[in-house]
Amino acid sequence: MKIVNSIVFILFFVLLTNCSQASETTPGSTHTSQITTIVNKGSDTLVNLALAWAEKYQQLYPDVEISVTGGGSGTGIASLINRTVDIANASRQIKPEELQQAKQNGVDPVEFVVTRDAIAIIVNPENPVHQLTIQQLSDIYGGKINNWKEVGGDDRIIVRLSRETNSGTHVFFLENVVRLGNPNNKTLFSTDTLLLPSSEGITAETRDNPNVIGYDGLGYVTPDVKVIAVGSKPEGPFVLPSANSVNNGQYPIARDLYMYTNGQPNGAIADYINWIMTSEAQAIVTQLGFVPIVKP
Repeated sequence: MKIVNSIVFILFFVLLTNCSQASETTPGSTHTSQITTIVNKGSDTLVNLALAWAEKYQQLYPDVEISVTGGGSGTGIASLINRTVDIANASRQIKPEELQQAKQNGVDPVEFVVTRDAIAIIVNPENPVHQLTIQQLSDIYGGKINNWKEVGGDDRIIVRLSRETNSGTHVFFLENVVRLGNPNNKTLFSTDTLLLPSSEGITAETRDNPNVIGYDGLGYVTPDVKVIAVGSKPEGPFVLPSANSVNNGQYPIARDLYMYTNGQPNGAIADYINWIMTSEAQAIVTQLGFVPIVKP
């Protein structure tokens, strides 16, 4: 009887150990149940699109699980450098200092352009201003223009909204709008600029406050805010953001959106990124208001 009890105990211990091992996950690992997990993190601009891609891909390939979280481009790239993700999403290119940190940690970031985006300038629907130049936007966000009447609006104080500094959208807007694309320009956001943690937060505040100006990725713009036409020169043309105006180069605040991997991907990660480049995946880009890199 003691022998039988011992055998039963050993079998129970082995089964318990195997169950524990099957539940463990690491970036890019394959479970004992043959489920491959891809860990994907980063840009809040990309997070909704990345979630939609992941959901569709998992329907097509049930043996792949894709874990998607936001946190900002800086967070995603830092996670790639620290080897805690398989794919980092970014709404800006990796910075030279980040690339150096990656190399020091034995990480070789490889860049993929997965879609394009326009940064829309948004105001409250009550605001009579309907167009602004890049220079006026720079002067507004740099603190030189502080009242809407200076740009043809009502006598109201301008309330500036921006994404937080960890956001790739914040970095892109600072470098290409506030600093006018000049690397020698050291202009900063006005100190009274309100930094919000999400694109949805900027849209909500703009909808509720007639004094506000904000910026958002085109995919996050809702019908209850007013989009401003933007011109590179005072004489125009002034252009609204759209897939067409981005692709034909007319809209002046457009950018690529990225995924980064550690080295050239292979296996399940390579398959997933290759699928993102297909017309099937790029059709989801169009549905969510971004700009596809291939025609769906």
